[in-house]
Amino acid sequence: MNLQLKLQKVVLCCTLFACIPTLYLLQTHVVNKLLLLTGIVFFCWQVSGYALRRFNQGMAGLETGLLNFLDGEYASLLSYNDNDELGNLSRLYNQTAEKLRAEKHWIYQRELMLDKVLQNSPEVLLLINDRQQVVFSNWAARHFFHINNTKLEGLVLEELLNNAPEAVSNVILQAQEGLFSINNDSDEQQTWHLATGQFLLNNQQHQLYILKQMTRELSRQEVAVWKKVIRIISHELNNSLGPISSMLNSGKLLTEQVQDERLNRVFNTIEERIKHLVTFVQGYGKFAKLPEPKLQSVEFEKLAEQLSQQWSFNADFPEGLVFHADPIQLEQLLINLLKNAHESGSEAGDITLRLEKKLNRVVIEVLDKGKGMSESVLSQALIPFYSTKNSGSGLGLALCREIAEAHHGHIALQNRQEGGLCVRVSLPGV
Repeated sequence: MNLQLKLQKVVLCCTLFACIPTLYLLQTHVVNKLLLLTGIVFFCWQVSGYALRRFNQGMAGLETGLLNFLDGEYASLLSYNDNDELGNLSRLYNQTAEKLRAEKHWIYQRELMLDKVLQNSPEVLLLINDRQQVVFSNWAARHFFHINNTKLEGLVLEELLNNAPEAVSNVILQAQEGLFSINNDSDEQQTWHLATGQFLLNNQQHQLYILKQMTRELSRQEVAVWKKVIRIISHELNNSLGPISSMLNSGKLLTEQVQDERLNRVFNTIEERIKHLVTFVQGYGKFAKLPEPKLQSVEFEKLAEQLSQQWSFNADFPEGLVFHADPIQLEQLLINLLKNAHESGSEAGDITLRLEKKLNRVVIEVLDKGKGMSESVLSQALIPFYSTKNSGSGLGLALCREIAEAHHGHIALQNRQEGGLCVRVSLPGV
């Protein structure tokens, strides 16, 4: 029963209570009294209905608006604007609707921004509900699990992990936070970090998994430590070499009149070792203070022609390939790799310099058929100071890694099935 009908009945009852005593005292026939009473009732009913019609419309509009609130719709406003209690209530309703609409729009914009940030985050994000179903994932997660064409939402976690590396399955199923290692598609070892979190969402327990690529960061930190060590060593050696060189010259001047072959041999040996140490310090200083790459257009065909004047190799790359890099640093990187290939015991005719463009990256490979490397050597070959050669400084591959990472690329080493070593350098192709 609507409010207007209720109010009409109240008005009618009040009218009847007021009219019945008057009609009782009225000196007329009963039929006339009944007719008069019926007329009064009809008149009061119509007048009260007309008087309450606008009020009822306002209440109906308020009811509809509140139902819209329940549905999350805040665009509807009330037109009732009379100067009474209902009008005040309607104006308060309109103010509330406008504020809620503004807040809803602001929340919607924040959700769009948050979704944009999460989807473009390099970290792998997975949100799992209490039924072990994926309820949110980003692009990095789809790429990580090799499902690029469809979304992960709705998949059961166990089903998602069936095709994942065993190390990934173990750390996720055990929710074991920390570092773990996997091999990527190119069989290069990568280090990842897993972080987890639990929270309630829509009264359901959810588990959040965040996987972050740490290979480059750990490598960067490792190189930073080595650079600091190298700078300290270089500083101490320079402080010692200067006085030693000065004393050597003084000793030569004081013994000019002494014709002693043994003394000359001692001085020459000291001078030779000083020159060797100076060259040694300069080499490590070059690694520790590698400048920022000055990117230019590099025509790889011309660069390969320059390299062929120093080292012999087979060329395998498309004609007319141009990409951006620091030509001096790139040449130094390839010189080091070709030098290592020739010193690996491989025949010159089995050494190949290969280059190809994959999507937005350029992949350079130096292949040989030498002795290859053991697993322990492979794991340490890119570390400064590490060398398996008697006369090696342990700087060649470390400098190559530094140059590659300065170009926002990376370098990897792996043994070839047919024997020998493959050194792969991946650089941005833009």
